Amino acid sequence: MDHSDQANRRLGGLMVSAQAGDRAAYDALLRDCVPVIRAVARGRGVPPDAVDDVVQETLLTIHRARHTYDPARSFRTWLRTIAERRAIDLLRRQGRQRSREVHDEAAYETHPAAAQTPVAEVDAGLRQAIDGLPEGQRQAIEELTLKDRSLAEAAQATGRSPGALKVNLHRALKTLRARLSREEG
Repeated sequence: MDHSDQANRRLGGLMVSAQAGDRAAYDALLRDCVPVIRAVARGRGVPPDAVDDVVQETLLTIHRARHTYDPARSFRTWLRTIAERRAIDLLRRQGRQRSREVHDEAAYETHPAAAQTPVAEVDAGLRQAIDGLPEGQRQAIEELTLKDRSLAEAAQATGRSPGALKVNLHRALKTLRARLSREEG
């Protein structure tokens, strides 16, 4: 029996003990899983600064799915499958974020802070579109977006419920998007 078979049997034994309620075995199991998870994540091309995220997600998945482990099967295969899926999930999530987000080094230098942009300085076309909204939608935009108030603060200022403000904000944004895209097109 080679070293990897011994390690697999040891991890499987720890999992069986953990399934039976042995806290010390569970702690040892999770600690021993970390190097395997890290290796899987690196092998999948996860950036070094995101490997710990894969480790954390994998350990959480192991915790949630520990009852599904079958002692008749290889523990390392079970672990590697979970780690690979969490690594792929992270890479997909990062890919989606990169496709939607733009990184601009100079943005902090050229864009004023929110507190320095009072409601009066909003673009004239946008201001006109906001003014054309129904009262509840206009208030939601002004309070939550332009004045950058929390939902609780905006609810107190307008006398509306947080739920109503959320609905009004959603509707206002949808209306503004439609109006502004028509004007651009």
